[in-house]
Amino acid sequence: MGKGGAGTRRRLALGTAVLTAAGLLAVAVPQDAEAAAACPGRKVRTLPFSTGSVLVYKRGGYLCAVTVPKRPGTKRQMSVSVRARGGLPVVDSGRYAYRAGPVTVHAGKRCVWVRGKVSRGSVSSGWILC
Repeated sequence: MGKGGAGTRRRLALGTAVLTAAGLLAVAVPQDAEAAAACPGRKVRTLPFSTGSVLVYKRGGYLCAVTVPKRPGTKRQMSVSVRARGGLPVVDSGRYAYRAGPVTVHAGKRCVWVRGKVSRGSVSSGWILC
């Protein structure tokens, strides 16, 4: 058979199907998975707000937080802050497309105050995890 036969068409169709599936998988990765890769430990809180959410993880005496937007991909002002009672806040702030943070503090058994912001929306937890 010459060029452009059925075998070539099948290989092209298979290659296109594989690329399409790979693209769909790349889009389907949830925000939690990205944040989990940034913070070790188990998720103990999700603090939702109008433009995003703050994901809080704990491992041993350490607490880690990440702010993720509802619609990732466009750079905008974001921040995340964690403060253990009796200490100073640890802050990450800037123009990000996918997440602010992670920020980590050693809380031990102390209460923590977590804040997050994406554009104009924000959340402030009050003292939690006491």
